[in-house]
Amino acid sequence: MYPPKGEKIELDREYPCPCRRPGHLKPITLTEALGCDRCQQIFVVDDSGFSIEQLSTHYPYKQMWRWTGTHWKRARTGIKDMYFPLAVGVVLVLAIVWLPIALRLSVGANTLPWIILVVLLAVLPAVLVWLAYRR
Repeated sequence: MYPPKGEKIELDREYPCPCRRPGHLKPITLTEALGCDRCQQIFVVDDSGFSIEQLSTHYPYKQMWRWTGTHWKRARTGIKDMYFPLAVGVVLVLAIVWLPIALRLSVGANTLPWIILVVLLAVLPAVLVWLAYRR
């Protein structure tokens, strides 16, 4: 079983790249950083020495990994983990609360536009989740 914090990262050792590419992290001379020989990303070891952080990133949040001894695991959850519960909540609110109210208010009117509006608003969170989880 692996320790809960992971193993301490040594700067004089080579590791596989955490970006899921077939590269290797190698120490960069005169720095406390590791560089991938395949994807050219630079990673710095945090102060505790148990995780690395990707420096140059186009993501809106920091990507951190910890070394388990055999592979890298994400050290922090990102913003992506909040999309699914948010999407489920929006769909449930629309289906349980708003649709019956809209149908009750439009008893004499045509209910088809209301149903189409609810379905479109329910598809929006699904598209947000899809965009968050694609890579």
